[in-house]
Amino acid sequence: MFENLQDRLGSILNGLTGRGALSEADVSAALREVRRALLEADVALDVVRSFTDRVREKAVGAEILKAIKPGQMVVKIVHDELIEMLGGEGVGIDLHAPAPVVVMMVGLQGSGKTTTSAKIAHRLSTREKKKVLMASLDTRRPAAQEQLRQLGAQANIDTLPVISGQSPTDIAARAVQAAKLGGHDVVILDTAGRTHIDEPLMVEMADIKKRSNPHEILLVADSLTGQDAVNLARSFDERVGITGLVLTRMDGDGRGGAALSMRAVTGKPIKLIGVGEKMSELEEFHPRRIADRILGMGDIVSLVERAAENIDAEKAAAMAAKMAKGKFDLDDLADQLRQMQKMGGMGGIMGMMPGMAGMKDKMAAAGLDDKLFGRQIAIIQSMTKAERTNPDLLKHSRKKRIAAGSGTDAAAINKLLKMHRQMADMMKMMGGKGKGGMMKQMMGGLAGKMGLGGGMGGMGGGMPDLSNIDPRQLEALQKQAEAAGLGKPGGGMPGLGGLPGGLSGLGGAKLPGLGGGFPGLPGLPKKK
Repeated sequence: MFENLQDRLGSILNGLTGRGALSEADVSAALREVRRALLEADVALDVVRSFTDRVREKAVGAEILKAIKPGQMVVKIVHDELIEMLGGEGVGIDLHAPAPVVVMMVGLQGSGKTTTSAKIAHRLSTREKKKVLMASLDTRRPAAQEQLRQLGAQANIDTLPVISGQSPTDIAARAVQAAKLGGHDVVILDTAGRTHIDEPLMVEMADIKKRSNPHEILLVADSLTGQDAVNLARSFDERVGITGLVLTRMDGDGRGGAALSMRAVTGKPIKLIGVGEKMSELEEFHPRRIADRILGMGDIVSLVERAAENIDAEKAAAMAAKMAKGKFDLDDLADQLRQMQKMGGMGGIMGMMPGMAGMKDKMAAAGLDDKLFGRQIAIIQSMTKAERTNPDLLKHSRKKRIAAGSGTDAAAINKLLKMHRQMADMMKMMGGKGKGGMMKQMMGGLAGKMGLGGGMGGMGGGMPDLSNIDPRQLEALQKQAEAAGLGKPGGGMPGLGGLPGGLSGLGGAKLPGLGGGFPGLPGLPKKK
């Protein structure tokens, strides 16, 4: 979503950080480019104007011009103002009210209200162990109520039985009553939308609000609609009084301007963002983390959280035991590739690692994209169990059969086998050098550069036990990484070698290895 903006701002701020001292003209020229980049990203004009004015006010001052590295100070000011524009602190759904807490979903037709209602219900039931009831108030759109019922069945969420002929306000009142009788903690009302804002729609929303007395009114807006989404938010807020925003399709290729403008224009927090089609692909909106991503500083905390959700703790423990013995077969490699796909693929992971966002294009040019993972998994699945356990069996005739079965060729199979050999060698090195082995040394070197005294988080030089680190410690870890230079746009990852972008030193293994399969490292929090 923010890739174009990230590239533009990254190059502008890189030009500043290379300077020894900055004049007012330098700052003005850079801010002119920042203004242009934000306008091209479809951010509202008045929001851009106030943003650049605030940055200029703070950047052009005696304490900045006398600083050792004033360029870095400007980057920090832009970063802080970006966080402020996005809302400062993240705000989740407020459930502090007598049960059942009523959450009313509003928005235009096609913005994703019904799917988002089911995603929120799934999130509340799995993460917060709430008993949720969903009710469709959309009596106009054909099969809207049936769609919600099917989504409820898919996610194992209760839905209100449909009674034909009832008005939306009556359905809302019945849903609240049914939630009280059924002992539900939360009731989600999926209201009807229109293709545009009209008077009957607003009157209906106001009537539903009166009858159901919602604690949260969430406006669902498609982030690809650009500036029109800002006008939409303003209109709904004036007539119904929204408490927060949910942006859908944040995984699309829109320019991100709506996300940056809506919070600034309405004053209402963006609470959740939809980042994919799956039921689990709904994330809390954290302004600081989004600002870090936009400026290419990475987002280690979100990456760890995503890993915690997607990694099976038992599989990770079994993998660790095999690694300790120096064993790593093709089934293990397939598991690693699947876990990386679940975490958003190579692009998703690299976008969250400090200084690595700019590597995505280079990797794609080298053929290291997420389609490659799919092809590699297909090759492994086309093998017999014996071949996966012992790749040495793969002679020419077997490779021909596997190539036909996976729709690839012998060259692709040879590349996969070469990558597996390199990773297997790494496993042996990791398992063979005492407790921690090579990984301990690598992480110890990285920790030393981060100023953590040779031991990541005091874990004796090995990988930190992330299951015992609370979010505040993770935030502190990221700040230390930034202070050590890992977070600077284009800064690369120290401790991993010296090729451009910091991707060397991985033992020659292509990226999916990342030192033994980054997503499958033991010690991550258990799956919830």
